[in-house]
Amino acid sequence: MGEVVDIVLGLILGAILMYWLFSLFRKKRNKEITEEQSTVILNKIRSVCKLVSVEGDFAEIYHYENTKDSFMSLFRSKKKALIIIKAKAHIGYDLNKLDMKAENDKKKIILSHFPEPEVLSIEPDLQFYDIKNGIFNSFSPTDLTNLNQEAKEHIKQKIPESGLMETAKNEALQAVLVVEKIVETIGWTLDYSALEISNREKQFIEE
Repeated sequence: MGEVVDIVLGLILGAILMYWLFSLFRKKRNKEITEEQSTVILNKIRSVCKLVSVEGDFAEIYHYENTKDSFMSLFRSKKKALIIIKAKAHIGYDLNKLDMKAENDKKKIILSHFPEPEVLSIEPDLQFYDIKNGIFNSFSPTDLTNLNQEAKEHIKQKIPESGLMETAKNEALQAVLVVEKIVETIGWTLDYSALEISNREKQFIEE
């Protein structure tokens, strides 16, 4: 009878030990999966990299003039042109600058800082008019590259007064909601309560 009791107790203890080992393995496995999910979602958000929220079209008249001294400054040769700059500027957010951390146990991504809008790209299209070459100073193929760069800088200086940055700031909430949708694709939630959101924007979220 005693042997039977010992066998039963051994089986019970063995079953408890196996259950404990199984629970420990499952808990460790779930933790690894959760940590892997958080890494995937953070990388996925950053892989979007740059999010365009506002696009603006510009049309500017640019007077280009260049004077070159020749023959030990005895002669001055001038080249000039009237250039119509048509450009498309993209304003948005660099998502690499987001401050985020993952709470693996709660399957939550905490967004504590959202970057300011910035100029992501400027695509200029130049049209030349009234081109005048100097005797010793004429337009060369490299001038086009330099003028494209100058055109970008010219448009970049016009952006602050265009109102595009303010418009992009107003679209910041939409950008946050895009990030939230990405997070929700794997069943996680985004906590952006640390961000400053106006009452109007809160009402928009609730609707």
